[in-house]
Amino acid sequence: MELKIIYEDNHLLCLEKPQGIPSQSDKTEDDDLQLLAINYLKKNNPKPYVGLIHRLDRPVGGVLLYAKTPFANTELSKQLQSHHTTKEYLTVVCGKPEKHTMILEDYIKKLKTINMSKITIKDDKQGKYAKLEFTVLDTVESEKEGTLSLLKVKLYTGRHHQIRVQLANVNLPIWGDNKYNKVFMKKKEFTFIALWSYKFGCLHPKSKKYLEFTSIPHSYPFTLFELDKLV
Repeated sequence: MELKIIYEDNHLLCLEKPQGIPSQSDKTEDDDLQLLAINYLKKNNPKPYVGLIHRLDRPVGGVLLYAKTPFANTELSKQLQSHHTTKEYLTVVCGKPEKHTMILEDYIKKLKTINMSKITIKDDKQGKYAKLEFTVLDTVESEKEGTLSLLKVKLYTGRHHQIRVQLANVNLPIWGDNKYNKVFMKKKEFTFIALWSYKFGCLHPKSKKYLEFTSIPHSYPFTLFELDKLV
């Protein structure tokens, strides 16, 4: 598979992750993007360093950043932990939000045995605070799908399946999500979830200059919207 490189310098390698490929090695032992990045960098360095800064769920595509040095990995990890990075997603949900812009704040508990998460209460010791903000970019009526809305989601925390769980909890399940969208849980045919890592912003680990990396999806149902005009 040919890598789609968004940005590269001596410290960073930013790639567009295709849907369906893991961000890093997992129990399936399928090819993963981190391994493909290592093989790409081996052309100029027999022992390249590739550190994963943030990860995307396997069905999710879009911007994914890797560090090419331990120094860059450490510096960017600090930014993530202190919430000094920008993470924005595009998603298509079933339905139309009541408000143009909404902030969702919940507590999310990870259910490890079934690889899912659920909304819980603040007093739950296993629950973790989760916050996101979304803006409605457009809404369309489809004969096949009904009402679909394109949202831009700004993520303030990075919890397991956070966007999927929080949107489903306010009756805006993501199109194609076979874990949290009841319609797609019943469907037998395979679909990729309509969730895309649209933007990642951070300070360059060396120069401290602010950088933003973007990627726009071109798959269905995103193609129902004029993305080039909306984002």
